[in-house]
Amino acid sequence: MITATLLEVHRSWSWIVIVGNGLAGVWALAAHKVFSLRSRALWWFTTLVQFTIFVQVILGVAIVNRDKIEYPAFHAFYGFVAIIAIAIIYSYRAQLKSRVYLLYGFGGLFIMGLAIRAFLVS
Repeated sequence: MITATLLEVHRSWSWIVIVGNGLAGVWALAAHKVFSLRSRALWWFTTLVQFTIFVQVILGVAIVNRDKIEYPAFHAFYGFVAIIAIAIIYSYRAQLKSRVYLLYGFGGLFIMGLAIRAFLVS
């Protein structure tokens, strides 16, 4: 019962990851051109939706460890690549200070793409 619920949460949470990172990416790209969109709220939202990826991966690892089920090929790979992508994006923010909105915009869309791909292979 708990396992089925955990799996359902994992599946439902994937939509939060996909839509959230897509919205954050589009917002950051728009903020590159429209100065009024540049606010602390953008960075709080971006941080929040990037945190959802860590929650998603933890849920997936908990499901696999609890039930010893096999996940589809590359499904976990995309989750861990998303975490690595967040680390890379964060590490380049100082070097690309003049283009930080582009970095986080395209980065958010890339992470969204990884989440979509993980969803499709599952």
